[in-house]
Amino acid sequence: MNERTPHSDAPLPSEGRPGALLPEYARRHLQGTVAFAIEEDLGDGDLTAGLIPEDSTATATILTREQAVLCGSAWAEEVFRQLGGVTLEWHAGDGDLLEPGTTFCTLRGNTRRILTGERIALNFLQTLMATATTARRYADAVAGTRVTILDTRKTLPGLRDAQKYAVLCGGCQNHRLGLYDAFLIKENHITACGSITDAIRAAREQGPGKKIIVEVENLDELREAAALEPDQIMLDNFTPAMIAEAVDLAPQSALEVSGNCTLEDARALPGNRDLYLSSGALTKNVQAVDLSLRLVDPPL
Repeated sequence: MNERTPHSDAPLPSEGRPGALLPEYARRHLQGTVAFAIEEDLGDGDLTAGLIPEDSTATATILTREQAVLCGSAWAEEVFRQLGGVTLEWHAGDGDLLEPGTTFCTLRGNTRRILTGERIALNFLQTLMATATTARRYADAVAGTRVTILDTRKTLPGLRDAQKYAVLCGGCQNHRLGLYDAFLIKENHITACGSITDAIRAAREQGPGKKIIVEVENLDELREAAALEPDQIMLDNFTPAMIAEAVDLAPQSALEVSGNCTLEDARALPGNRDLYLSSGALTKNVQAVDLSLRLVDPPL
């Protein structure tokens, strides 16, 4: 369950073909996300780039100063597609592990456009590479176990789809994409519906065929949920002893461990069945990767 590959319907780009194999959900807002990023930065025009002769051309390279998993090539590519006048050559593909000092992209074209798009493209790359690199660390930590790491909806505003894709590049898997593709019945929903049983029954009535995930906070709630056999049960802040007992109490539902479970704890989870471990840290506790774009003199 923990190979460094995404779901079979979401293969990774490779061989320098940015975005060629992006999953559909990652494509849907890509152009709009990039367009907004350009608009908020460019405004009425790039004053400083205007100092450069309009017909000037240049070559630039992008390198990483730290070890990181490449991700975000399609977003960088889209930045310069929308600005125009610049071509990008990729020397690695999304999902590749890059060592410090690795040059992974060469840009050629109009100097003004290269410099106008520099920070916009790097912002996408540094954030998505950070997400993918964090995911790779998590995936590596549970290698050889029956634990699969899932992301959450704790993503950066406007970058949900991009960060979900980055998680795949790092070797972890996606939880639900949003509020629309699965039921996730949590404490407040249960309170508002009256009980776990009432909430699950309502979900089955209103969304036949939709995946149903239920959060439980103790073993009694687990027993109630397990009796209705939802697709997945989220064990919120369960102790290791409670998790071990839960494995036997809910044989018909997938089990997801959530909250207060470190990577070290994950390796110690019961190994007699497949388990999910969801972590918001994959997308919200990331530190931007240190990247550098420099003009090459003379141009290549």
